[in-house]
Amino acid sequence: MTAIPDYPLQPGDAAPSFRLPAVNRDGLVSLEDYRGKCAVMVGLFKGLHCPFCRRHIARMAVATDKLSEEGIATLAIVNTQLERARQYFRYRPTRVELASDPEVQTHRAFGVSKVVILPDSADPQELQWPKTGTMAQLMSLSVNPTGELPQKMGLMAASELLNKQDGFEMTAVDQQMFAAHGTQLNSQFLIDANGVIRWSFVEAQGGPDELCSMPAEDEMIAAAKAVRR
Repeated sequence: MTAIPDYPLQPGDAAPSFRLPAVNRDGLVSLEDYRGKCAVMVGLFKGLHCPFCRRHIARMAVATDKLSEEGIATLAIVNTQLERARQYFRYRPTRVELASDPEVQTHRAFGVSKVVILPDSADPQELQWPKTGTMAQLMSLSVNPTGELPQKMGLMAASELLNKQDGFEMTAVDQQMFAAHGTQLNSQFLIDANGVIRWSFVEAQGGPDELCSMPAEDEMIAAAKAVRR
């Protein structure tokens, strides 16, 4: 890993190297695996405790065939312990290549921040979203990014309902990841065969109201087609 950038990397930037344990096979996953061979859509996600992140990965899986037609591989990097990730995806397999990064090293290398929670009484000048925010900001939000909920709901209530709907039960490892990295932002980067970022999406860059948002399949496919031109 190289120096941690202050802001998310942008199209035109060189993607940082990474080497992580593979989840759905033995061995390691590296950006070098794709260099000189094909472009790759890399998703950086929070742990399995986050139902929206699980849906991010599912959306990438749905787009996998269309991305493959454009010469694009897919890779999801999940912020959870390797054995927990393997356990989960053993029962919910996906066609997306998976890697485990419980310390969010890859997120940091790409400049994708974790929101640092300040006291609700913090000086407004100290609040610099998406680097800092307050619990009051987060608790005041109502979300329904996939349209699955009966109505817009608070983040915690929405997560609880979706986890129940999915039959997902939090383990001690999930709780540990939530406590350590619960405010980590998600992102996706399309990296060409030369290791250059050609398209990116980072959650909630416009403000906390954009939390839990994700790129549409059409947006990913359009980015892939642009890389081929």
